[in-house]
This record gives sequence, C-alpha cells and structure tokens, in this order.
Amino acid sequence: MGPYPPGPDHLGFAVDEIDTSRPHPARMYDYFLGGWDNYEVDRVAGDRVIELHPQVRDSVRANGAFRRRAVRAVVASGIRQFLVLGIGIPTSPNAHEVARETAPETRVVYVDSDPIVATHARARLANAPGTAFALGDIRDPKAILDDPVVRELIDFDRPVGLLVGGVMDFLGDDDNPAALLAAFGAAMPAGSHLVLSHSTYEPYEGYAEGRVDEAARAHVEEVYKSATTPLALRTKDEIAALLGPFTPLEPGVVRVPLWRPDGAVPGPVELNNTIFYGVVGRKD
Repeated sequence: MGPYPPGPDHLGFAVDEIDTSRPHPARMYDYFLGGWDNYEVDRVAGDRVIELHPQVRDSVRANGAFRRRAVRAVVASGIRQFLVLGIGIPTSPNAHEVARETAPETRVVYVDSDPIVATHARARLANAPGTAFALGDIRDPKAILDDPVVRELIDFDRPVGLLVGGVMDFLGDDDNPAALLAAFGAAMPAGSHLVLSHSTYEPYEGYAEGRVDEAARAHVEEVYKSATTPLALRTKDEIAALLGPFTPLEPGVVRVPLWRPDGAVPGPVELNNTIFYGVVGRKD
C-alpha cells in the first residue's frame, strides 16, 4: 500500500500550511518520548509541562507500553485488522509492528487529521504491505468509515480492532466524544475491540495522600491553550462513559501500568504520577 505521489498535496494540504510557530501536541509528545521530530517551540512548552509534572515522560512511556500489551491481547483474541485513530508522530514499534509479531497477516489503517502527523505517517507507515494512511477527522466518523483507503484494507463484516490514541484528549465535551466512538462502534460487528487511553488530572484512588493540584492542572491546560489544540483532561468515570457499545474487559478502566502488566506492578506513588487511564472493550 501507499502508492502516493511525492509531497503531501494528495493528503489535502500544502507544506506551507504546517504551523511551526506554535507548540503542537504531537510534537510535544514526541519530545516527551525523547524523539527528534519537534521544534524549539515544542520543547519550551514541553519543559513547562515537565516543570509542573516531572513524571510526564514516565507517563507517556507507560502509555505506550499499555498500547503494545493491549494490541497483543486483541490480536490474541483473533482480530486481524485495525483502524487506528489519532496516531501522533509514529514511533516504533507501531501498531502493525506489534500485531505482526504473532499475526503477520494483520492489516492496519492509520488515520489522523493533522498535516504534520500525515507527513510523518506517509513516510513511515504507508509503504509497508497491508498498511495505509488516510487523512480524516474523528469528528466525522462517516467520512473515515467511507474513505476508499480504509475500505480497501478494512472489512467491516469482520471484527475490527479500533485503536484510539491521544485524540480523545483533545476533544471537548461540545464535540460529544461518546457519540463519536458510538458511531464507529455501530459500524463494526460483534467481536470488535476498542483500545483507548486518555489523560487525567485526578489522583490515583489507591493513594491516600493524592490530591488534585488545581493550580498545576490549570497551568498545564494553559500551556496547551497556546498550542494548536487545547487539552481536555477527564476523570475515570468520564472516560468510562465514552465507551459506548464496547464492554470493558478485565481489569476495566485503570491506570495504564495496571492493565494486565507483564512485569512488576508500580506502587501507589508511581501510579498517582501516571496521568493516563487505559481500557480495552469488546462489542458483544
């Protein structure tokens, strides 16, 4: 897959549309991971977040580890096709690489609405066999589900793995994120799975000394207000309310290190400092 012409114009934007004057959430995430696909403006904003929440780098690594464990679990259930929404700047191992460790025939379509992400995705993801990239906005499920690139690889008569990256963290309540996930779920048959992670501001429930630092929360949200997309932090209950037709598998909505860990389980302090919840759901 990926017989695209040179340059990003086929994706619906021109190179000069890429905004490098403001911090960008995907590039900031890349910076937190120690990547190089970021600019000074992203590093300055990222350092402000790190100053307020020094454990953010550990959190994003824990989030990536959760996604890898979740993809392996979904593949073990028999899923052989994934629709990945909100991919961020691709960082190996990506979903298709993880899935193909045990199921080389797995097909994956990555979708994102951002021109910066699209540029990196086209270069790194779309040329692998059985893998493609489509430009699409999660706020328009029908356009994504009807996209020819998606339809070429994803058979919606068979169970699908819906992997939702950090995109939900940047949808406000006015976007009705629960209805958006419900629309995707409605297009998928029973046996389909959802993998979702989402950032939070609330303390870990098992840490007695945990408190919501409202000032730090407000400052982090202010950093993202100056970026290309504002941040929408949610509680565990608010994240659970997004799942629509997908029933959570054990252990439910938990801090990401606690979702079926394959190593030592962190203690309460570390869990309190992990800002992501993760969940895997199944459509019955």
